[in-house]
Amino acid sequence: TCSFSHSPKGFPKLKNDTFLRAARGEETEHTPVWCMRQAGRYLPEFRETRAAQDFFATCRSPKLCCELTLQPLRRFPLDAAIIFSDILVVPQALGMEVVMVPGKGPTFTEPLKEVEDLLKLRQKVDVTAELGYVFQAITLTRHSLEGRVPLIGFSGAPWTLMSYMIEGGGSSTMAKAKSWLYRHPEASHQLLRLLADVIIDYLVGQVAAGAQALQLFESHAGHLGPEQFQEFALPYIRDIAQAVKSKLKEEALPLVPMIIFAKDAHYALSDLAHAGYEVVGLDWTIRPQEARAQTGKDVTLQGNLDPCALYAPKEKIGELVKKMLEAFGTQRYIANLGHGLYPDMNPENVGAFVEAVHAHSRHINKH
Repeated sequence: TCSFSHSPKGFPKLKNDTFLRAARGEETEHTPVWCMRQAGRYLPEFRETRAAQDFFATCRSPKLCCELTLQPLRRFPLDAAIIFSDILVVPQALGMEVVMVPGKGPTFTEPLKEVEDLLKLRQKVDVTAELGYVFQAITLTRHSLEGRVPLIGFSGAPWTLMSYMIEGGGSSTMAKAKSWLYRHPEASHQLLRLLADVIIDYLVGQVAAGAQALQLFESHAGHLGPEQFQEFALPYIRDIAQAVKSKLKEEALPLVPMIIFAKDAHYALSDLAHAGYEVVGLDWTIRPQEARAQTGKDVTLQGNLDPCALYAPKEKIGELVKKMLEAFGTQRYIANLGHGLYPDMNPENVGAFVEAVHAHSRHINKH
């Protein structure tokens, strides 16, 4: 249950630190595993908890976020929890209105159309005032986990958030957002800088609230080519890691491992490995051996089973997991999917995935 049984901040002792050890490059007995979107619509109990609530109202309720974060852990022996929230809470903190439209997804009522629209955004954001509900959810969940596994906090990265703010929702081409990069490079950098500054404070606030690791989602990296990624995404990704770490030091907060997940950015793997993150997340379109070759020995890799592999029969999932573990190696590695779980997936198959990672990695480590 999600209630404070301990004094705030006197967090329970962590019992399973496998995920954190792997993230830091230390040896582990088994390969840790968690799933992006593990708190999600594929679980009937999630749909039940969410049924009566508006999506963003759910995000603003620490109690509900806590409940949804814990649901997958009641079913599966996952090695980490990730706080239930959404990347679009950051544009909301900047003063933009986002609503969840059934069948369509998140929609901005007034997307950014002209450069002048940047003036409508809050130029100075007090993250505690605007996003304090996420911090409360993290603190409550960290207590309620009772030290079972570490809790991951997260944010969207600047380019991904910018693309939503201009497109007004999902898009297959991101043409409106990309046109800004070509037509208004200065204004684009102004917006990306504003986003990065809020994200830095937001991530530091999550650690202060109890997050034990952080993941930055550059989900729309694949819409950029190498040059645009180099100019409009990578500098901010680097800056966020550096600034978060120096602020954590300044505020005497724990230096938590950070994960960068830039979907479809194969061309940037080597740069991402040197961007200041302990872990580089991978989507399913890259070969494990190639990823290792490009990222070198000093980062942990996370990923990258095709989410659709979970539609396969359980035996097949076991075989695919074994192959993946053999390709990545069981150390300096965190098993995950190459993207999030889809709503129509069978929870039993998710369980089969988690168990296969533990069983096969233990077996490989013994022999």
